[in-house]
Amino acid sequence: MAVATVAYATREAVKGALDVKTTARSDTQVDDAIAAATDSVEGFLHRVFYPQTVTRYFDWPNFQGTYPWKNYLDASELADVTVTVPVVTSGGNVIPAANLLWGPWNYAPPYTKVEINRSSSSSFGQGSTPQRDIAITGTFGYWIKTAPGGALAAAMNDTTGTAATVTNSAAVGVGDQILIGSERMLVADKAMVSTGQTQQSGLTTAAVNDVALGVTDGTKYFGGELLLLDSERLLVVDVAGNTLTVKRGWDGSVAAAHSGATIYAQRLLTVTRGDFGTTAATHLNAAPVSRNLVPGLVRQLTLAEAVVAVTLGPAAYATTQGSGAGKQSNVGAGVPDVRDRCYTRFGRKARFRVV
Repeated sequence: MAVATVAYATREAVKGALDVKTTARSDTQVDDAIAAATDSVEGFLHRVFYPQTVTRYFDWPNFQGTYPWKNYLDASELADVTVTVPVVTSGGNVIPAANLLWGPWNYAPPYTKVEINRSSSSSFGQGSTPQRDIAITGTFGYWIKTAPGGALAAAMNDTTGTAATVTNSAAVGVGDQILIGSERMLVADKAMVSTGQTQQSGLTTAAVNDVALGVTDGTKYFGGELLLLDSERLLVVDVAGNTLTVKRGWDGSVAAAHSGATIYAQRLLTVTRGDFGTTAATHLNAAPVSRNLVPGLVRQLTLAEAVVAVTLGPAAYATTQGSGAGKQSNVGAGVPDVRDRCYTRFGRKARFRVV
């Protein structure tokens, strides 16, 4: 199943947190739980935590119960005002960027308001009606921070192909928003692709302690990557020289003996092109890939909500265990604490205004 929206916790993170056989081939169930958890977090915090370049419209500020030179963005927070300078118009007339002041000054991003510099001659309310008098084209969201996501292992030679091969499958996950050059994409799914190497030693038995996989070049592998030998999935937990330490029978697969098997890695991404307000472009081999960085507490809350949903699903969403005096509710009991801490730090608070 391919995901359709950005997730604040990846499919790989949820399956790794569970680390149980019930996640075997359960991508659809996990993806559904993550999508629901992401929606829940956005609704709870009243914020979106990934950037997108769009145009948003606002009525003339006087109707916000504020000064006529000040406009509050409400839920349409801006993630950036310097890398991509917003274009602001009033009544269709462009207001020079030098005449705009973005705020709050010491607590942004996100930017939650814009003011006209009162020493300038610019103003809002230049249109014939206060409705949608102000238009802002910019990068909306919480921030534009990114984390390294490896690099392309093959060039993307057109602007329509949805396959992207990367060097490190552990650096990006299904549901991540990634950035290559100036193009944003959604990682909708992942598939196995040959690493070009074969098993050199180890894993000749199905024993759980046979965990040292010899490879030709260990620098091409990374901790956290999902590998495939024959029909067995393996999780790389450590890399030392040309030896990988792996977890056997990962993701519900069955440990088996292997001999000279081709090593596959989940490095083939299915992506959307020119997404989130960007333009599709070609990209060279070895082009850097970065992923949108979600705040730690937001990621933790989304992960917790998704793990609880996946765990409760097979139990028909029962919330208690035991009976009588020993009856207790402990599945997801720690989530409220994470939720409270997340709201304290990242929840968008109400702004009072006149009606």
